Amino acid sequence: MAVTVDERRVDVGGGTLALSWAAATHRGMRRDLNQDAVLTAYPLFVVADGMGGHLGGEIASASAVERLAALAQDGDVSTAQIERALGRAVKDILAHPQATDDGTGTTVTGVFLDVDADEPTWVSFNIGDSRVYVLRDERLVQVTTDHSVVQELVASGRLSPEEAENHPYGNVITRAVGPSESVEPDYVRLDVVDGDRFVICSDGLTKELTDYGIRHFLDENADPAAAVEGMLAASLDNGGRDNVTIIVLDVSRTGGAGLDEVASGAAGGEGPAGS
Repeated sequence: MAVTVDERRVDVGGGTLALSWAAATHRGMRRDLNQDAVLTAYPLFVVADGMGGHLGGEIASASAVERLAALAQDGDVSTAQIERALGRAVKDILAHPQATDDGTGTTVTGVFLDVDADEPTWVSFNIGDSRVYVLRDERLVQVTTDHSVVQELVASGRLSPEEAENHPYGNVITRAVGPSESVEPDYVRLDVVDGDRFVICSDGLTKELTDYGIRHFLDENADPAAAVEGMLAASLDNGGRDNVTIIVLDVSRTGGAGLDEVASGAAGGEGPAGS
């Protein structure tokens, strides 16, 4: 699969922000359909991992991405608008004649660039167990927190991270965009820092690659397309048990404030969890 790089330059906060990104999605080695969907439309970068029998998951993820893509096209991206768009996606899913499975829904995770204030920030958002990572100052951090049974067991101390990797309930999520679910994501706000590299991915990647593996391919590949290709190939070689979707987004900033720490507590969210 050929992966290409897209770029965008933005004047922000008294300086210039150069963004470059690449994305890929693949059905994996064991699934007949790809129920993942991906959106890379500045200022919004999103991965959705659908679930549900027949075509339900594909319909759910596509509905979420289509509604969010309309925000990017209009240039009106905010936490409130994201929640409205996801609410519309739920109505789309309910109205679709082929989305008949009770378990139909989708994860949604991503980041958008908020330039409404004097100093720009990134805002990550998440429903489900797809993830956002950031590589900053040679440290890979998982920004989002999974909405899953396993994560709740880890957080309560009843399961170690090592035990969680192969837990039989590893696929059971506790929040999704679907007919009976809340559409309010968790949010985390981050400063815009030169040299940051974001990875946005479905769990088809994190089932096959550890955080160390993700970091390896970022370190080995300065080009975002090459990093995506390397991670995708490794996830397929390791079994490709699920659909796999990956975005790598690189940030280069000149001028402006540019703080050095990940900021927490934005838009009602918590700070990023270490990996």
